Amino acid sequence: KDFGIAAVDFKVPTDWKLNLQTELIESLAAQGYTAFGIFPGDAVGINSTMTELKSNGIPSAALAGCAQDPTDAAFCLGTDVFNSAYLGTKELIKAMGGKGNIVHIAGLLVDPNTTLRENAVQKAVDETNGAVKLLQTVADTDAQEAADQKINALLAAQKDQIDGMIATAYIPSVVASKSLRTLGDKRIKFVGIDDDPIVLDAIKDGFVAGTMAQNPYGQGYIGAYVLDLLASGACTVKADAPWIKTPQTAHFIDSGTLVIGTDNLDSYKDDLKKVTADIQGKFKTTYLDCK
Repeated sequence: KDFGIAAVDFKVPTDWKLNLQTELIESLAAQGYTAFGIFPGDAVGINSTMTELKSNGIPSAALAGCAQDPTDAAFCLGTDVFNSAYLGTKELIKAMGGKGNIVHIAGLLVDPNTTLRENAVQKAVDETNGAVKLLQTVADTDAQEAADQKINALLAAQKDQIDGMIATAYIPSVVASKSLRTLGDKRIKFVGIDDDPIVLDAIKDGFVAGTMAQNPYGQGYIGAYVLDLLASGACTVKADAPWIKTPQTAHFIDSGTLVIGTDNLDSYKDDLKKVTADIQGKFKTTYLDCK
């Protein structure tokens, strides 16, 4: 609406599998869609589809998660997941008083972001010089049944040994917030990700120390704006644009992240909108050559 784009549609495959994603994209391309913002179902596997799109004059960008270089994605706009998980772990360690045992509850192993998040948690732990110990990483929890089973089993077996938990995926953040509330014990400190109302209420009531805000609104808003400029032929990507280089791609833009705690529960959405407006307002001059 803001940019006068004829139509912007949001489509999700029935399951988080690369073949279902590529089938959906190919079907939409055949229907006449002219640009794609894609959260890769597989960081490497998605590249053949992006190359096929480009050969047909259809630009694509990676949104929320990056495709692995070499790629024909025009750019990757997403959370700096390493930095977000690192800051979240630092926030957790602070809430724990700088010492104790933590557990990392991680997302799907096929998600290109999971390894980056695991490395970030480990870095923050290593910086304590042994004061904080990472007891274990519980992965593949970003599905309701798996999260319920794994998190509740973990707390039933080890809650007395755990001083803190960090979740770096959405569903386990919600499940862990519910579980800690059910236990009624505020001793275990917890930092999650995303801003589900269940997590925010748990922060307000003292069962959760904080959560890391991502900027999915900005990823979609800016992604649609830029893809429209590329699809219309009005702009091309600058050869020497000042991208951030990451382990996955040399064409990354950080869509913004911040810690949500008791002090900014009511204002964080406005803060993220300011970040979005700032990135969008500078995008053309910074990253594109336009006619």
